[in-house]
Amino acid sequence: MLDGGLGKLQKRMRGRFNDMLTPEDAYLSYYDVRLTREDMQTLKNDWLTDNIISFWEEYLEHEYLTKYQSSNIILLRPSMSFMLAQTRDPRTLREALPDFSRATHVFLPINDCRNVMEAEGGSHWSLLLISVVDRIAFHYDSLYQGNQWEAADVTRKFGALLNLPISFMHLRDSPQQEGGSDCGVFVCLNMRHLLLKRLLMASAHEKVSMSLGGRKVDAAGGRKEMAKIIEGFRKEGERRRSTSVSRSPMGKKSRSPPRIE
Repeated sequence: MLDGGLGKLQKRMRGRFNDMLTPEDAYLSYYDVRLTREDMQTLKNDWLTDNIISFWEEYLEHEYLTKYQSSNIILLRPSMSFMLAQTRDPRTLREALPDFSRATHVFLPINDCRNVMEAEGGSHWSLLLISVVDRIAFHYDSLYQGNQWEAADVTRKFGALLNLPISFMHLRDSPQQEGGSDCGVFVCLNMRHLLLKRLLMASAHEKVSMSLGGRKVDAAGGRKEMAKIIEGFRKEGERRRSTSVSRSPMGKKSRSPPRIE
């Protein structure tokens, strides 16, 4: 990879335009993710941004995964998946990526953007679930073969990163989208189902089916549910901020977005 390439990718990891946001643009700070009003707009009927998917992963981690202390499941952020997809030698990314040495499963949102210079490029999301313990990568794509090449390439690079042979399995029975911009919603809802209903519910020696054949995904309902969750955190952040301001000697109102951490 060219020296300047990694720098551009690391800037992408900080979130879209976060360094240039005005208080009016920012909507909610939730742990390491800062959502904008534009991000929220995409939840209505548009293609989901990296920030929305990153928020969803933060949400699943802090609201659910933290309750399973013995689990070693990693939800890789879209920016990190993109970084892995773009590099020629994944071993150069070990310091930038999480420690996978104890990981049993890794979720990766896959995007079809192939241009490292295009901060918010691509037109399709899919989901890759790598079972490190079984050395198999399962690919869930809501458009038939939409991101199959990209997911297979990331699987190969992830295997090189861990120095493990990993087989790639494109699941042809994945739920299919009807709306033209629902792919990101499918990624989020399928990720939650696989995490909460399959992996975290399984006993240590139980064989779990990774197929989503026959599963119905309500994209419109999913968009509304995700927006409702974000609105709930925003109201909680506003309540905390209001309490903090009332206790402050100056009583000065903050112009920063409501924050949950």
